[in-house]
Amino acid sequence: MSNITLGIIGGGQLGCLLSQAANKLNIETVIFSDDKNSPAKNLTKNFIIGNYDDENLIKEFLSKVNIITYEFENIPYKILKKLNEIKPVLPKPEINKLIQNRFTEKDFLNKNNIRTTRYALIKDEDDIKINDGLIPGLLKTCTLGYDGKGQFKINKKDDISSEIDFSKEYILEKFINLKKEISVIISRFGHQRYEIYEPIENVHQDQILKYSKIPAEISDKIKNQAIDWSTIIAEELDYIGTLCVEFFIDNKDNLYANEIAPRVHNSGHLTINSHNISQFENHVRAVCGLEKLETKKIHNARMINLIGADIEDYRGKSFKDNEFFFDYLKNEIRDKRKMGHFTIVEK
Repeated sequence: MSNITLGIIGGGQLGCLLSQAANKLNIETVIFSDDKNSPAKNLTKNFIIGNYDDENLIKEFLSKVNIITYEFENIPYKILKKLNEIKPVLPKPEINKLIQNRFTEKDFLNKNNIRTTRYALIKDEDDIKINDGLIPGLLKTCTLGYDGKGQFKINKKDDISSEIDFSKEYILEKFINLKKEISVIISRFGHQRYEIYEPIENVHQDQILKYSKIPAEISDKIKNQAIDWSTIIAEELDYIGTLCVEFFIDNKDNLYANEIAPRVHNSGHLTINSHNISQFENHVRAVCGLEKLETKKIHNARMINLIGADIEDYRGKSFKDNEFFFDYLKNEIRDKRKMGHFTIVEK
């Protein structure tokens, strides 16, 4: 067993897969989750359950770990900052603070000459009407919200849902004529030290990722630009660990950065089976200061997200040797909940 103990905040499917990767590297994990039914509790000997701002639990967590990482970005910055004052948190809390807010995230991208859709900060209904040049567009909460939560389509300036809560700040993003969505996953180990996965092509249903495949069917120009931009982002953030950049491609083959995920990402689940080193293993290697190994694609692959009752068609089924079923062992099947994934590799 390694003398490193990795603390992971969050116990969902990403926490599960990070813990599995750490186990493979003989690194002990301590998982801190506010959900007593977290599936990751099945994959660690050390599971702490309770609120993330509980002082006693924070002390217990800190006493058991050397390094801390997290599986989701919506952890209050002040908690990550407090932890980081005692044990290193990677990626750095300041990165999470920047990316937690969609408006500051877009500003960061534009300042680094990375194209995004046009956007504006929205504080009230009048701001939507003033920015009618961004309509039709998508209104998103600046903070929180994922898998389509906290998002509203605005087709005309009077088309404002009564569900919009203007006590929160929003960002209004101009729609583009979307041709394709891709993501680039990059693991940064230090200054100009990377392992980069080639772009992955993604398909969403109801604003939740449904299908991913590698390689993406894109031009070399788009591929190279997406990788270049992702590298600039990782370097400018001085990022350590695995991050994902999601991109849009419009019908004129223009590339736009959509969002940065400062963590391992759902679209990269297929790397467990397509590559010699998965996004999860590279994240653990990077944050724990382990050796950077050359990452190579072994197989092309396709992944299906199993959402809600989809999982029932896969449990108890037998599979071919190029098929891999991952059950997150969540205790309750719910509509729009990610329950597992299924990867098929080309041999």
